[in-house]
Amino acid sequence: MAEQAQYEELARQLSAVGAVKRDMGRILPPDCPAGSAAVLTLLGRHGDMRMSKLAELLAVDMSVTSRHVAHVAARGWIERSPDPADKRSRILRLTPTGLEQLDELSRRTTHLLADRLSDWTDEEVGQLIRLMTRLRASFGDCRSAPPRPPAPVLEETTRTPANT
Repeated sequence: MAEQAQYEELARQLSAVGAVKRDMGRILPPDCPAGSAAVLTLLGRHGDMRMSKLAELLAVDMSVTSRHVAHVAARGWIERSPDPADKRSRILRLTPTGLEQLDELSRRTTHLLADRLSDWTDEEVGQLIRLMTRLRASFGDCRSAPPRPPAPVLEETTRTPANT
């Protein structure tokens, strides 16, 4: 098991990932903020879905999801169709224009990562992917699972006759 100092450094490094995310946000087209990009990405990855499923995947409130969906729908990137199983619900689906936008987002992201990691070997990039995948799996589905209490920090104490 890693030492406390390693976990503290890991926490600092994970906080610094925010800078990477901000840099990635700067490459988004002006009419496609991060929330819209997330909607397109999730629909591209998971296919057609209800808004409730999208909200779950985004890990945000339905009202926030509705705003994101309205934004991408207004640009013609998705369509909202009645759900045949429940006419009160809508199925969200990427349009051909939405697929083009998703391709553009992917191109920009890939270009940025290739630029920033140009001095990394293929093995190093692969190792980062494996470790980040494992880190995410260690946390499970943190959107729906109750938070686990932190593990107690074990401190070494000096044994004396009074505490033995």
